[in-house]
Amino acid sequence: MKQLIQKQLLPISLDEAWEFFATPKNLNEVTPPDLVFKILSDVPDKMYEGLMISYKIQPMLNISLSWHTEITHIKEKQFFVDEQRLGPYNIWHHEHHFEAVEGGVMMTDILHYHVGMGPLGWIASKLFVDQKVKQIFEFRYQTLERYFRQK
Repeated sequence: MKQLIQKQLLPISLDEAWEFFATPKNLNEVTPPDLVFKILSDVPDKMYEGLMISYKIQPMLNISLSWHTEITHIKEKQFFVDEQRLGPYNIWHHEHHFEAVEGGVMMTDILHYHVGMGPLGWIASKLFVDQKVKQIFEFRYQTLERYFRQK
């Protein structure tokens, strides 16, 4: 299983950070346009434990994939977890942590993922998936830098 950890200092209050990240529609704002990401399900203004969200993505070669995630854990203004229920990964467990610190909020993403599919999945992971995951999180980092520095 692969792990990605990314930390980012956001120059905003804990309330502002939680407001932004607990709003499912904002996921569009931090997803690279080349994924052709589209939320298919109706989403509430605020997430809750058990919330299921359905998406379509095009990670490569204009191949459209379904992806369904569930918000499995929430501790308000501290963390939440989304887990894939159906989609391109064998395992996708993404923790979003928030901590008020001097100068703003330290946001920490902890992602555990595994492609599965035996040798074919291992090859796909090495050739494409690992780099794509890094690119997605780099895009997210840069987008959040611009978005919250402008406020």
